[in-house]
Amino acid sequence: MKNDLFEVAALEALLHDQRHAWLRAPYPSWETRAAHLKALRKVLLDNRDALADAMNADFGNRAKQEVLLAEFLLVKEEIDAALRHGKRWMKPQRRSTNKWLLPARAKVVPQPLGVVGIIVPWNYPVLLAAGPLISALTAGNRAIVKMSELTPRTSALFEQLIGQTFARDHVAVVNGDAALAAAFSAQPFDHLLFTGSTKIGHEVMRAAAEHLTPVTLELGGKSPAIIGEHARFDNAVDNLVAGKTLNAGQTCIAPDYVLVRAARSRRSSSGRASGWRRCIPASRTTRTTRRSFRRATSRASSFSPTKRTGRRRATASADRQRARRGEPPLSAYRRH
Repeated sequence: MKNDLFEVAALEALLHDQRHAWLRAPYPSWETRAAHLKALRKVLLDNRDALADAMNADFGNRAKQEVLLAEFLLVKEEIDAALRHGKRWMKPQRRSTNKWLLPARAKVVPQPLGVVGIIVPWNYPVLLAAGPLISALTAGNRAIVKMSELTPRTSALFEQLIGQTFARDHVAVVNGDAALAAAFSAQPFDHLLFTGSTKIGHEVMRAAAEHLTPVTLELGGKSPAIIGEHARFDNAVDNLVAGKTLNAGQTCIAPDYVLVRAARSRRSSSGRASGWRRCIPASRTTRTTRRSFRRATSRASSFSPTKRTGRRRATASADRQRARRGEPPLSAYRRH
């Protein structure tokens, strides 16, 4: 209990220090922001092997090639895009005024918010920590990042690397259990970003509402896939299997179920099995990987009566729209 109170007090002091540092220099130039982005890119890419090894240890088994593709490549591309366009994003934007305000002129001037809080999930610990941080730095903000306690090795290394790169009153990483995460979301940030489940998202928004903190929630959803009548079937199956098996299915936009014409349903089932074997050959498949895939696919194929009712209503609405376009109804397709 005392340790929890100490962590919360340290978090409050850190937020206080960052806010005072921001007030001393609230409008950093583009050159300053670009230097921060380049420093972040360098530290992440220079230490990508160590971070990949830490993720492999946290997950029990995660291929380095998958980590480099799914996390570091996307981070690099996002930083490169921010460096290309960030200076233009800072420029004031003209807005028209109505006749009652003439001869006034109006414009929107993008300005930093202040101190941004970022809550990171466990499934993509580097990508979903660095992604919001890139946006915060590009906009000229300071940031405090709360890593997931479910990836302890990755979180500790990320904290160490960020501490070596940025002053603590500029960018800081904190690690702790769920109690610290709850206290984190209750702090009076100037903006709070959360990636995770809908259930926790409710709690985050409820805590942030105490201070009227603006919140950005990136929550999970449903991702159906439709294989059309004239689609390249084998290619579609390969793409679906690759999307579903990436990171053992722990991706928010991984396909949940497939709608396919009934005549092709048997071919779809055999295609999924062969596609899975091509993605992860049996000689390389570990028991943990197979178990993770079975859990992911079983969760994706299980629907409660409430979800079935919602899906039937959505299908009926889609059928009416397809009928107006002269297309066959979705009932001609079979779900897998």
